[in-house]
Amino acid sequence: MTSETLHRVLGLRGKQVLITGAGGGIGQALIETFNAAGAVVSGADQSESLLVGLPLANGLVFDINDKAQTSSAINKFLRDHGTPDVLINNAGFSRGEILDQVDGNVWENEIAINLNGVFHVTAPIVEAMAAKGGGSVVFISSVNALNHYGNPAYSAAKAGMIAYMKALAVEKGRYGIRSNAVCPGSVRTPAWDHRLEKQPELLAKVLPHYPLGRLVTPGEVAQAAFFLSSASASGITGATLTVDGGLTAGNLHFINDVLAGDK
Repeated sequence: MTSETLHRVLGLRGKQVLITGAGGGIGQALIETFNAAGAVVSGADQSESLLVGLPLANGLVFDINDKAQTSSAINKFLRDHGTPDVLINNAGFSRGEILDQVDGNVWENEIAINLNGVFHVTAPIVEAMAAKGGGSVVFISSVNALNHYGNPAYSAAKAGMIAYMKALAVEKGRYGIRSNAVCPGSVRTPAWDHRLEKQPELLAKVLPHYPLGRLVTPGEVAQAAFFLSSASASGITGATLTVDGGLTAGNLHFINDVLAGDK
């Protein structure tokens, strides 16, 4: 298949794509992936410094935790640049915690960033997509939305994100809008660096839980989001795609430690 044929099949050349959380590890991989397909890529993050040097057609700066600021930035983008063909909701925040460490402030902050903020970004864009005649929305959720791996407030927000994704798929499909989610497991981004500096043995504890024996890369998450955004996924909506090295397929650690250990 030639490059030209591939671009035609994927249908993203010249399409306008907006990516939130653009300055992070997954965000940068998303930018690279969509740029390679010939899309016109805009990116949003919470500070100008996170966008410096990124190959973006347009940059948006707003705090997703601030409803008024978010709405103002999104509406200005729609006025100035038109309706995106693709929205990738990638912005988010998590911390390592168990239920006993979650108080009201932690809960409210995690829900505000990872769920409420996503709604405030998405709702006006979906309205504009419906008026335009279609579009694709992809949410970067998490395996934490599907099973419990700690981080209960973050997990609740990411599960709510999937419920919102399905609501959009069901109620906005008549307007040509597709809505899907990618659920990564642990992703080897620079965010791991400071954790590994403090706990060099951490990966040795984590990797036995993954059937592939490794963490997934930002590029692998980006490719999944890219597929769901493209014409190759034109009949897919309301779907959740795990990119988790097999984590949610079963409990490898249990098999190795309990069942195989009995042999």
